[in-house]
Amino acid sequence: MMHSQMIVLAVLLACCVRAWSPSVLSTVKPWSSRWAGTLSAFVIPPLFLLMTAVAVVSMGPVCQLRWEGWLSFGLAVSFVVGSWLCWGYLMWLLLGVSRGMRHYPLRQIRTPSRTVPGRIMDTASIFSAQVGFWTSELVVSRGVVDTLDAEQLEAVLAHEAGHAHYRDTFWFFWLGGLRRLTCWLPHTDELWEDLLLLREMRADRWAARTVDRLVLAESLISFLSAPVGMDESICAGFSLATPRSRLAQRIDALLVDDSCEPLAEQFLEKYWLAIALALTPLLTIPFHR
Repeated sequence: MMHSQMIVLAVLLACCVRAWSPSVLSTVKPWSSRWAGTLSAFVIPPLFLLMTAVAVVSMGPVCQLRWEGWLSFGLAVSFVVGSWLCWGYLMWLLLGVSRGMRHYPLRQIRTPSRTVPGRIMDTASIFSAQVGFWTSELVVSRGVVDTLDAEQLEAVLAHEAGHAHYRDTFWFFWLGGLRRLTCWLPHTDELWEDLLLLREMRADRWAARTVDRLVLAESLISFLSAPVGMDESICAGFSLATPRSRLAQRIDALLVDDSCEPLAEQFLEKYWLAIALALTPLLTIPFHR
C-alpha cells in the first residue's frame, strides 16, 4: 500500500505544482528570476515523479500485497524504462543530425573581429545553430554567409557563442526528455516554449556584450522567415525558437539596458534547495522493510 500511496502522492504534487506555476510566474518581472522560476517549475515535477519511480523500483514489489504490490512496481518500472527510451530516442536523433552535418565542409567563418570554425550547409535558406551534446558545433547555411553583412554575421556568431558557452545543447537534451516523459502534466508545452524563448534571450544577452544590440535585432528580423527547423532538444539556433508571436519579446529585451540586472545564475542558487527536494523520495529506500 505504501508504494501506491507514494505514486499517487507524487502525481498529485506534480500536477499541483504545474497547475500553480503560471499564476506565480506571471508576477515575476526580472528576466533572470523569470528564467530561474520557469526552469524550476518545469524540472521539479517530472524529477519528483522520476525519483519516486526509481525509489519504488529499488525497493522492489511488496509480494504480500499480491496484485497491488506488483501493480505499483510495474507502473514504476514502466516510467523508468520510458524515461530511458525518451532520452535514447533523443540521442538517436542527435547522432543522426550530427552525422548529417559532418557531410558539410568545415570552414573558417570570418568577421571583422573574429574567425569562427563552422560547417556551412549548401543552401540559400537562412539558418544558424549549435548542434551537438556537451561540446557543440556551429552550423550555418550558405544563405547566412551570403545574405548578411559583416556586422550582422558577427552578431549571429556571437549569439551562437552564447549557446556554446552555456552548453544549451547538453542541458536542453535532458530537458527535452523530461518534456516528452511528462507531456501529460499541466502547462508542459507552455513552460517548454517559455524556456526556449528564455534560452534565446540569454544567448542574446551574451552576444550583446560584444556586438551592437540594434545590429543583433536587425539580424533577428532577417532570420524570421527561416524555413529550416530542427528539434530544439538537440540543437540551439538563432531563430529556431522565434515565432512571430515572440519576436517582439526578444527585440524588446535587446533594447532594454539590463547591465545592472543580476545574472540568472545568481537566482538559480536560490532554487537549488527546491530542486533538491525533488530527490527526497530516494530517502525512503533505506527505511524499506
